[in-house]
Amino acid sequence: MTSTDQPNIVLLMTDQQRAGFTAAEGGPDTMPRLDRLFADGARFPRAYTSSPVCVPARTSLLTGRFPSAHGVRQNSTAEFARYATDLLDLLRGAGYSLHFSGKPHMHRGPADFDTFNGPYLHDGGPGTDGEHAEFDAWLRELDHGVAAEPTPFGVEAQLPYRIVDGGIEALATTAAERPFFLWLSFPEPHNPYQVPEPYFSMFAEEDVPERAVGPEVLDRLGWRYRWLRRLIEDKRPGYDAHWRRYRANYLGMLRLIDDQVGRLLDDLGDRCENTLFVFVTDHGDFLGDYGLQRKGAGMSDALMRIPLALRGPGIVPQRRDELVSMVDLLPTIAEWLGEPIPAGVQGRSLAPLLRGEDAPSAEFDSILGESGFGGVSYTESDRPPLHFPYDGPTFDELNSVTMSGETRMLVCGRYKLVVDDTGQDVLYDIERDPAEIEDLSDDPAHGEIRAELHRRLVQWLLRAADDLPQGHYRPNHRPHNWRWA
Repeated sequence: MTSTDQPNIVLLMTDQQRAGFTAAEGGPDTMPRLDRLFADGARFPRAYTSSPVCVPARTSLLTGRFPSAHGVRQNSTAEFARYATDLLDLLRGAGYSLHFSGKPHMHRGPADFDTFNGPYLHDGGPGTDGEHAEFDAWLRELDHGVAAEPTPFGVEAQLPYRIVDGGIEALATTAAERPFFLWLSFPEPHNPYQVPEPYFSMFAEEDVPERAVGPEVLDRLGWRYRWLRRLIEDKRPGYDAHWRRYRANYLGMLRLIDDQVGRLLDDLGDRCENTLFVFVTDHGDFLGDYGLQRKGAGMSDALMRIPLALRGPGIVPQRRDELVSMVDLLPTIAEWLGEPIPAGVQGRSLAPLLRGEDAPSAEFDSILGESGFGGVSYTESDRPPLHFPYDGPTFDELNSVTMSGETRMLVCGRYKLVVDDTGQDVLYDIERDPAEIEDLSDDPAHGEIRAELHRRLVQWLLRAADDLPQGHYRPNHRPHNWRWA
């Protein structure tokens, strides 16, 4: 494929967007513009993240590798990412100009793009003054909490507006004869949970979707959930009473993002027809389920399942039932552009699926997820020093206790198996029990299913072994990077 034949690529990425909260996914009408855009594309309602943590997941997106292979397992270790060729290398080599606007939280920086706009972390940054600086300071004061009132700043101060402005400005500088890659990386709907009018009142508290379960189920779950619940309650007593406001703000944030994406689409105009659009998030959000906020404990579908959709020239409009992962995006884009899948990539190309072709069930009826910062798991009674004080309202849900040790998840068909470094495992029927409350691992009637999922998990762990660095002997690979076809 020559550079003049290549489609433009727009990667629309949100942060901490839980699957199932748009009308196209069976939820509230939060993102109508995106729903219309991807009605002409391929949706993957059974897509999963590689990790329920921002930077490890984003590194997986860029490298096509699971965290145990790329080595980034905490938000603080992006610079240690291991890979041979990532998405930016691939696109640069294919003749693309590269543009970024939004939340970085990755192993790449401004020098790796033709244009880079990074208003993130509410730290001001070059050229930030006036209302933008005041808004950023207000966000810091909110301390990642849930705002009880509308944000006292207009839409233009919000990060999605500023991020889309950066994208539009970048595209104004691109040469028409050269394909572009534009990555818009929205920090929202990640905490802090705030939104201005009209979005604050757009989704009434009494109308938000009911949560699946509350804190009453915590005694039936693993200790990590209970430890995190106690931590938050100690710091912000009674916080869970406001879960409806939390959800209402969250839904309003999604509509705010959608309106800003609409501005980008309007600016693209006719260029949309030759553009490959990819919509994805890094991981989900508890949204009040289990009486929890944010993330930081366990591997429930609330955190692990993610929105994923692609739309562009040659993609057949469809909904696919295959179990797919964000690690599949790099090999998919590579094959779609006629480029070789880079060495060390562990994901599977979805290109045949995008064309409407059948896929082998053995290749796509299961998927792996990873979690844990390493070492030996703490226990429910442990209270080690953290990177934030135990006193006061400030906390980080990604802490050395609930993210300790090693945890692996396998989803296969309607069942999910989760194992950890202590030798314990749990088995859920996520079709019958979507909140993942009833552990079936000791049920004799599910003994064969449990054994089969253990076998499939071992297969995936072998698949996730690292092929890098390459030496004299080269690994054998099959088309599309499929192994079990």
